[in-house]
Order: sequence, then structure tokens, then C-alpha cells
Amino acid sequence: MVTIGNIQLGDFPLLLAPMEDVSDPPFRALCKAHGADVVYTEFISSEGLIRDAAKSVQKLDIYEKERPVGIQIFGANLDSMLRSVEIVEKSQPDIIDINFGCPVKKVVCKGAGAGILKDIPLMVKLTAEMVKHTHLPVTVKTRLGWDHDSIKIIEVAERLQDVGIAAISIHGRTRAQMYKGDADWAPIAAVKNNPRMHIPVFGNGDVNSPEKAQLMRDSFGLDGAMIGRASIGNPWFFNQVKHYFNTGEHMAPPTLAERVDAARRHLEMSIAWKGPVLGVLETRRHYTNYFKGIPNFKPYRTRMVTTNEPELIYATFDEVLETFSNFEFA
Repeated sequence: MVTIGNIQLGDFPLLLAPMEDVSDPPFRALCKAHGADVVYTEFISSEGLIRDAAKSVQKLDIYEKERPVGIQIFGANLDSMLRSVEIVEKSQPDIIDINFGCPVKKVVCKGAGAGILKDIPLMVKLTAEMVKHTHLPVTVKTRLGWDHDSIKIIEVAERLQDVGIAAISIHGRTRAQMYKGDADWAPIAAVKNNPRMHIPVFGNGDVNSPEKAQLMRDSFGLDGAMIGRASIGNPWFFNQVKHYFNTGEHMAPPTLAERVDAARRHLEMSIAWKGPVLGVLETRRHYTNYFKGIPNFKPYRTRMVTTNEPELIYATFDEVLETFSNFEFA
């Protein structure tokens, strides 16, 4: 049984990765309904939180149906991070996660995200103080290192564990790689196999099929998998992995009706959360993946992503269901 603090997660939990502009409450709800064991918010700027920036504060919204849910924050200033912990606690998440892995330049240039991999002592100090500052379990998401020549993830994980984190998720690339090349899970397995490690070690990066998840579990011996890009437009991925684990066979792909239903629910929840304007705008990015593989779909997708009226989008969903009723997904 894998646990984070007192939270029991089963034998090989599947975690929805924190993804900017993706893992918002509507998408998290869909992933939770389709088998995700833990979900994480989009990453939230500690500086934005302490300035009461509207966009950062809205990302604190969590709902009972999501639990267990972690709120992820990033920053490099100790005072700001500690003040943001106090703000985050008011939302009553189950977990506080620290982002030490985001490779995006605007984050890294401030010494946050993966930028802190250049200053491991600061990384450890900041984590230690945050653990002391909250009663909630603190977890960390990070990368192998800044670049290939500075990979010290075994030492880093050990030091973070020693200051009290409850689990660590490791993306199998360096910051220098961004999202290019293949993720290397061997260093993550080396962290797990370190006899001093006793907290859960989750793997992240390129878990894009049930077979890859099984490989991470059985060949690399990790405690769970954190799923990112494979879930975008495919919230069913979590149950697909679990079905494969249980049967050794692939679950049938979601039908057109199931895809339309998911897209409709996604839009409904997004509008309920952010209103009819932002709710429509922020759901657009998902339609391409929901309906991926349907031939001659471009006119319908164009309508979905250019129409501002929710009722017209719902009507397009109905039209898709009727027009492509005989299409079967491979």
C-alpha cells in the first residue's frame, strides 16, 4: 500500500500531473471519474498568491469530488513561499506540492521551478522550512537535474526526504532537455533502490501507454506513475492503465458517444467554474484530442474553437454525434 502521509493510495497509484492551463477543476474531475488516484492543480505562483493576483487565487479552487487533491506552488523566495503555504492551507487541500521541475524560461529565470536545481542547498532549505510550516504532507516534483553533467537526483531525493517530504515525483529529463528526447527512468529507479529511501518515488515522463506504465511498475520498481500529456483529451487513460494491469488486455477505446459526453461535461463544468466567456475559451484546447482520429473533422473542430456561444458548441456536439455515428475508433 502506497501512502502519502496518512492518505492511502493503493498499490500503484496513478497521479494526474500538474499542468499549466490543463489540470483545472473541470479536467481534474473528469480524470478522477476515470481512475486517477491523486490529482494536482496547475502550478501556482507564490508571488501571485501573496499579491492576491486573481488568476493565482482562482487556481486554489478545489472540490470534494477531487480528493485526494494536491495544490502545487512554485517560487524561490523563502518568505513568499511560507506566506503562500498559509494561503493554500485555507483551501484545505490534502497535499501541498512544490514545483522544482518546471523548465519554462519565465519561471526558471527567477530561480524557481527547475531553476532551483542550480542551487540544491536553497532547494533543501526552502523545502525544510515549508515542511515545518504546515501540518499537511509536503511532496516535491522535480527533474533529474539541470543538465546531463549535474544529475545528482539520488542525493537530492535523499536530502529532501531527510527534511520531511512525504513523497517525490521525478520527471526523467533534465531541464536542458525540456521535453525533447526520451525520458530516462533509470535514475528514478536508482532513487527508489537507494536503501535509505522510504518515501514513495513516483515516475513521470513518457508514460503514454498502459505498457509503459507496466514497465515503470514491474521493470523499474517505482511506486506509482504521474501522468501528464497522455491524459490531455484522454481522461480515460487512467482506467485504461488499470484495465491493462488487471486483464493484460487493452480496454476498448471510448466511443464517439463517450467522447461527446466528456466534451459536453467538460464545457458545462468549465462554464460553471469560470463563466460563459472564459469557460468557453479555456475548453477549446481539448477538443482536438477528444475527437482525434475522426476523418474530415476539421469543419466541426473549427466551429468548436471559434464559436463563443455555448449553445452553438453543444449543437455542434450533437451534429458530430449524428454525422459520425458509424465511425469506430481504433
